[in-house]
Amino acid sequence: MDKKNILLISHNFSPEPTGIGRYNGEMMDWLAREGYNCTVVTTFPYYPYWKVQPPYKNVWYKKEVVAYPESNSSLTIYRCPSYVPADPTGKKRIIQDFSFWSSMLWKIFQLILTRKKYDLIITIAPPFHLAYLGLWLRKFNGGKLLYHIQDLQIEAAQDLNMISSKRLFNWIFKIEKKILLKADYVSSISEGMLNKIKAKIDKDVLFFPNWVDTSLFYPLPSRHLLKKKWGYQENDTVCLYSGAIGEKQGLEIILNVAGLLQNSPDIKFIICGSGPYKEKLVQMAKHNNLTNIQFLPVQEKEVFNEFLNMADVHLILQKSEASDLVMPSKLTTILAVGGVSLITSARGTSLYNLVNNYDVGYVVEPGNDELLAEAIQKINEENDIEIKRNNARDYALKYLNINNVMNSLTKQLNCLEL
Repeated sequence: MDKKNILLISHNFSPEPTGIGRYNGEMMDWLAREGYNCTVVTTFPYYPYWKVQPPYKNVWYKKEVVAYPESNSSLTIYRCPSYVPADPTGKKRIIQDFSFWSSMLWKIFQLILTRKKYDLIITIAPPFHLAYLGLWLRKFNGGKLLYHIQDLQIEAAQDLNMISSKRLFNWIFKIEKKILLKADYVSSISEGMLNKIKAKIDKDVLFFPNWVDTSLFYPLPSRHLLKKKWGYQENDTVCLYSGAIGEKQGLEIILNVAGLLQNSPDIKFIICGSGPYKEKLVQMAKHNNLTNIQFLPVQEKEVFNEFLNMADVHLILQKSEASDLVMPSKLTTILAVGGVSLITSARGTSLYNLVNNYDVGYVVEPGNDELLAEAIQKINEENDIEIKRNNARDYALKYLNINNVMNSLTKQLNCLEL
């Protein structure tokens, strides 16, 4: 692509430290550094804390402009006020989604009035219906729409019984299909998700995986010495879950496994993150007198690489009913630091195939506490951990480097005559 105007429409954006917000921020920063003039319509940063982060105040619209003199480009950010529930239940999330949508609608209407053409309009799902804002802007101002799917939100809500109305789901699926057909390009982050999307529409779907900054996250020597900083012994086996803490993550299984391994005092568990379900897990751990589990807040960016390196085992938990509906964003960073993952995933899913095909960790069937506990004990006895660590880092360098991923996307769009 020549130097063009690119617009992103998404709930989440930098400075959110994790998830979609982090990827969106890094993507637009990369494009701006490459010389594209970038615009973002988003909200105020709230994830994963579920409250707007200072110094931002969620009271009115705000405009920010970042200049990139080295590439003679800029990044303009329009932040829109919205409802952010402290306790995001299924119904409150729906209200939140439409709050974002209506708030951003006013800003999109203003952009339509400017008559400015954005060569590429990118909308991120979830939520899926934000794409309509992009379609309206395209209709009046021109350009092409890339509908990027980070999470198959509708299927996840259905399979996890977050909404009970079958009629509502049928209506939502019809709306989603119209979006998929009307978008100029559709993309997603894993082979399994691509296949699920292709089953809905007869249309090419671009592979646009999540990435990681391999210069920011990398393996450190003497990992065992890092444990003392977080209060552990050098010979402890530290099992870490770091990420969002909500009901759909199914983190109760970590408490169950910690209970099964109470008699193995050298095996320790950490749940690190923020979210509405965290306090309930803390109370459950206290009720069950679990002394081998610690709850930590989201770690600062400056120490996060050290923190990830400190762990012996990284827990990535996927429910069987959510197979190939999401690809955990935390996996990219784990691979970059040469972390060994223990994953619960059904056979044949993208997550299962990645771990097995590239030998970057261990996989057990989801929903079996005893099997997961046995796997953790066996990892201590394995002599191939260093091989898996090296494989993980090599995979990140080859497939997850942001320059490789973004260059691949721009080449695909060039071939499609953006």
